[in-house]
Amino acid sequence: MRYSNFVHKINSQLWMETQLLFSCASSEFSLDGDYLLGGLFPVHEVELAPSMFSPAAIECKGHVFTKSAYQMLHVMRFAIEEINNSTSLLPNVSLGYEIFDHCSDTKNFPSVFSFISQNGSIKPQEKLNSHHPKVIALTGPYGSTRTITISPLVTMDLIPWVNYGASSYALSNKLKYPSYIRAVPSNKDMIEMIIHIIQWYGWNWVAFLGGPDNYSEDGLRLFYKYTSNTGICLAYQETLHIRGNYNQTLKNINMLNINVIVVFAVPIYAENIVRAAIANNIRDKVWIASETWSMNQQLPRERGVEKIGTVIGITERLLSLPGFDEFVYKFKETPNEDNNSNVESDVQNEICNQECKENALLTAEDIINENPSFSFAIYAAMYSIAHALHKVLQCNMNGCHKNTTVKPYMIIKEIKNLDFPLNGRQVKYDVNGDPTISYAAVLWHTETNSPLFEIVGTYDTYPEVVFTLDNSLMPWRNNTSVPFSNCSIECREGYSREHEGFHACCFRCKKCPQNTYVDYSRDPYTCYPCAESEWSDEGSTTCKIRSVVYLQFTEITSIVVICFTACLITLLIFIFCLFAYNSNTPVVRSAGGNMCFLMLACLTMSSISVFFFFGQPTSADCILRNFIFSFFFTICLSCMTVRSFQIVCVFKMAAEFPKLHSLWVKHNGQWLFILFSSFLHFISCVLWATVSPDHPVRDSITFNDQTMLICERRNTVTISIVLFISWFLGFLCISFSYMGRDLPKSYNEAKSITFSLLLYYLSWITYFTIYLTFKSKYVLLLNALAQISSIYGILFSYFIPKSYIMLFQPKKNTAAYFQTSIQNYTQTISRS
Repeated sequence: MRYSNFVHKINSQLWMETQLLFSCASSEFSLDGDYLLGGLFPVHEVELAPSMFSPAAIECKGHVFTKSAYQMLHVMRFAIEEINNSTSLLPNVSLGYEIFDHCSDTKNFPSVFSFISQNGSIKPQEKLNSHHPKVIALTGPYGSTRTITISPLVTMDLIPWVNYGASSYALSNKLKYPSYIRAVPSNKDMIEMIIHIIQWYGWNWVAFLGGPDNYSEDGLRLFYKYTSNTGICLAYQETLHIRGNYNQTLKNINMLNINVIVVFAVPIYAENIVRAAIANNIRDKVWIASETWSMNQQLPRERGVEKIGTVIGITERLLSLPGFDEFVYKFKETPNEDNNSNVESDVQNEICNQECKENALLTAEDIINENPSFSFAIYAAMYSIAHALHKVLQCNMNGCHKNTTVKPYMIIKEIKNLDFPLNGRQVKYDVNGDPTISYAAVLWHTETNSPLFEIVGTYDTYPEVVFTLDNSLMPWRNNTSVPFSNCSIECREGYSREHEGFHACCFRCKKCPQNTYVDYSRDPYTCYPCAESEWSDEGSTTCKIRSVVYLQFTEITSIVVICFTACLITLLIFIFCLFAYNSNTPVVRSAGGNMCFLMLACLTMSSISVFFFFGQPTSADCILRNFIFSFFFTICLSCMTVRSFQIVCVFKMAAEFPKLHSLWVKHNGQWLFILFSSFLHFISCVLWATVSPDHPVRDSITFNDQTMLICERRNTVTISIVLFISWFLGFLCISFSYMGRDLPKSYNEAKSITFSLLLYYLSWITYFTIYLTFKSKYVLLLNALAQISSIYGILFSYFIPKSYIMLFQPKKNTAAYFQTSIQNYTQTISRS
């Protein structure tokens, strides 16, 4: 029952308004035609909605008159008149219109009820095919909130709704707004262009101001979304209100050192914040204006507006509408019957709610010079509806099929498939009902008496996405004077960023350490390590290739050492042959006899290890270069130890310990000792080479620019055992040599053995000292030289003197000479 009463009241009100509108038919708000279009324009703006105590529609005429909306109204009238006068578009078909002043978000529904009514009534339970709304299409209202508020009523009947002034991206959702099509770009496109401008100048510290409506909320949501991976930080955002504290807002922006302010709001809030900026002496900011106020005609005339900084507006590419100026002049010159004749009654004028006193006071220039931001959108909306209707009616050059029943939903399908040129621009819509984008960035010139808007940049999406910005037209003409609006100063080359605070674009700079680099295109917050084959200095942005270093056969030092080794081997072989030739002579027998050949063979084999120090090291090289020398040289040391002990034993211990001497000789004690010590040392060498052998590694730590190919020692225990055996034998050898220092001259080898072993110890102490304190490929060369010097020491102190006697002093190589030496030693001992 209540529902029926509600519908009855609405239908009664619609009938009354319809009758009254007929009386206003000759006014600028309505025109008869074959097909009626609806238009909603905010001729008046409600700044603060009054409290309502009973259900009633708001009276718009009592609020602030907006000249820009009044201009929009005339653009619609002009477009429809132009279409009606066309011979190619909708021939023999006339379009009419009914326009309402839509000034409120929530208290302005009678106009919409009128549009969706049929013969002055609404039947909600009527099926779509049986219902014929008054209008076949409509445009408006201005503003996303107003559009979303009335959308359920319009989309319920699938009335084509080609909007000129609602850019909320939410309206692109075709499930919720199936009949909604817009001739103005969405907020998504505007936000993308704003981001392009911010990125163009490298700004990342931005404030975003909006109003308490869907338009601003949608813009803020999209700004958050599309700046998430751009490095742009929303340093401050606030929702402005009519009676808000604008002074505090500006103080907060100044306190945060923000120099770029995006004002994404309808004109009333933009005007308030700009005037507050002038009053608070805000200077040198960059203001980015959304489309709603980018071409505002009042603000550029405000006194002191030039001091607040640079204003860059985003607007659709401005296109002139040929004939519009003449249309307005003709309208203002023609007497308006409703304005100049006696109206039937004041009551009728108020109920009609279309007439207003302010429009009669406007001149043609006032209308023409108003904000043209939405002119082309309204113009394109009318032509889109007309082209779609042209297809539904199957029009041709001869006329249209006027007997075709036109349902609103039939026009929607045709509008979505439109693609036609209009005043040099292509009009087409995507699957979401959004148009192609053709934005312009305009720079405010406030130094002139009348506002001047200069195009400094463009953003187009058809036929491809192109963004341009002419920096030479900006107030700053060289990069050094571009306003700075960043949370942190950009890091110098080679410095990575380190997050500081909540925002991603606030950071401090940290110099990248050695062997790391920063790649700003990849991640400015990370110092990436160089590859193993690369290196870098502190504070680098790239890595350099390391040079691979090892002892090569072709180096001069290597050639010299190899030559020394070759000479050594040659000399050892020669002495071996010489000793073999003189094997039965006293010199050879006194030097050890057959033991000399073992010593010379071991020294020759030890020399071979030097060749494994050159070239790129392998696992075999790492093992053999010291294994061969250590094993064979230790056998030589054991022979020298036995030889020293034998001399002392023959001359000194035989008389004092005859039984011990007898056992030594009887059981070949010297060979048993050599065999035992050699076996023990062989076991230790095998453990060294198998349990934890030296292995080749790439040393990239010691030198920045080099990778040294070295052999790494894994286990110090096994190598210590090997060294201990060798050095212990050397110690025994020196001890026995010292005990036999006063033996006959022919048998006295204390000096030669002591010299060779001292050279051996000195060489290896020098090598290990340098090895532990200095890193270079030439340390390996010292290792090879230590081996060579050890071998040369024994050769020159022990074998060369004996070879010299055999070659140049043969008289000393006789039994008589040696008998004389023994007799002299015996006489010396007996005297003492």
